[in-house]
Amino acid sequence: MLITFKIIDKSQIETVIPLVEKLNDHKISHEILKMRFEDMISQNYECAVVYDNDILIGVCGLWYSTRHYSGKSVEVDHVYIEDGYRNKGIGQQFFKWIYNYVQLKGCESVELNTYVSNHLSHKFYFNEGFQILGYHFLKKL
Repeated sequence: MLITFKIIDKSQIETVIPLVEKLNDHKISHEILKMRFEDMISQNYECAVVYDNDILIGVCGLWYSTRHYSGKSVEVDHVYIEDGYRNKGIGQQFFKWIYNYVQLKGCESVELNTYVSNHLSHKFYFNEGFQILGYHFLKKL
């Protein structure tokens, strides 16, 4: 097993869609995800990935902004590691790589949202030192 982390080129964004489909339990169609990712790459967004040799096993979106309460920050989004690679320390390594990468870009903080029902992720994020700051609300229009 040779685990590597990197930012993928925007031209390769479609390669992450199968992992994001799994994260969303296939509730969002491939076509809609493709359109959304094509739009996302034109914004303050980068996509970090995890490979085992040449097999894509993990993904995480990075959204950059400056906020009055946290300074220059990155919001990690749609974090997913393939089932067979979980509980092997890869998530911790991935986040360590992300912290180092975004600090080099001048980020002062890392933020994230996680689904309320995803209890395993809550434990992981608490272990990473994240604290609950507030609630994330969503209203579909």
